[in-house]
Amino acid sequence: MNELNNLNIDHVSELPAPIDIKRDYPVTPEIVETVRQGRQEITSIMAGEDKRLMVIVGPCSIHSYDLALDYANKLKELQKSLPNFLIVMRVYFEKPRTTVGWKGLINDPKLNGTYHIHEGLVQARKLLLEIASLGLPTATEFLDPIVPQYISDLVSWAAIGARTTESQTHREMASGLSMPVGFKNSTDGSIDVALNAIESSRSPQNFLGINQEGKTSIFSTLGNPLGHLVLRGGGGKTNYEAPCVQEAIKKMNGRSINPVVVIDCSHANSSKDHNRQSIVLHDVIEQIQREENVIHGVMLESNIEAGNQKITADLNELKYGVSVTDKCIDWSTTVEILAEAHKKYPQA
Repeated sequence: MNELNNLNIDHVSELPAPIDIKRDYPVTPEIVETVRQGRQEITSIMAGEDKRLMVIVGPCSIHSYDLALDYANKLKELQKSLPNFLIVMRVYFEKPRTTVGWKGLINDPKLNGTYHIHEGLVQARKLLLEIASLGLPTATEFLDPIVPQYISDLVSWAAIGARTTESQTHREMASGLSMPVGFKNSTDGSIDVALNAIESSRSPQNFLGINQEGKTSIFSTLGNPLGHLVLRGGGGKTNYEAPCVQEAIKKMNGRSINPVVVIDCSHANSSKDHNRQSIVLHDVIEQIQREENVIHGVMLESNIEAGNQKITADLNELKYGVSVTDKCIDWSTTVEILAEAHKKYPQA
């Protein structure tokens, strides 16, 4: 038997069960209320009952615990001056790679190829607890289907990324998640894959996973009715403009999908130029002013300092507040463009 199994596996390490890590890092009633209220408010925005705009903003990826908390405190303070926006912090721990590269804080928390995933899961949970204790809801992308068992109870909005929207595994996972889920259009710009995913995830699904005790289990879901479309551009083209949004709405209506759109101001919509996110945001606000509002949210990649940097062998050389993945706008620009957008946004 050993001659046939695990031929390409170097070694296997056991992880603590989700329930064990949750027992070590439990929620408080205040944290439960932050997450619950965040989910409820996002759901109300998606239903058009709450007229605010959901603004998911934060670093492209989390690589420093202290930096993330610093940013969260700034964001919580900013929320006070933007009452017509629901600010949700982007807290991304997993990064899908086109080929190879750093896969995120959960996979490699030391940023050095040592892959201490246990430590990464603990850091992720601790950080989400800290941010929730500030009263700030969070958003993340779920990439590995096991990770939600460790941290999803602390997340108010989830994304399924452009590279995984077509994956049956991720559609099944989304059908069982307890929060609204945004499906991004594929990297070539097609929205049909995302619409297929929305339809699939709102249906009951049965799939394999691990339960809270860490045992392999069969999950039977009720389906998630809160799936919606995230337009992020692709194939060398943008898709945030009004004609693209209206075409997406037409397709959703034709498939009996609730016409809810979130615009990702980064990625292909900004032509991978972080400074162009402000142009996208400005256009979105103008659309909301002109049209019956079907754009219910936006996404921005923002950090304390602008740009990005490569992960160095000596981590002490990393500049504080600078992304190690995609380029981000800096904090002062974030405040400026959100304040300007808020002035022009129709009163909720």
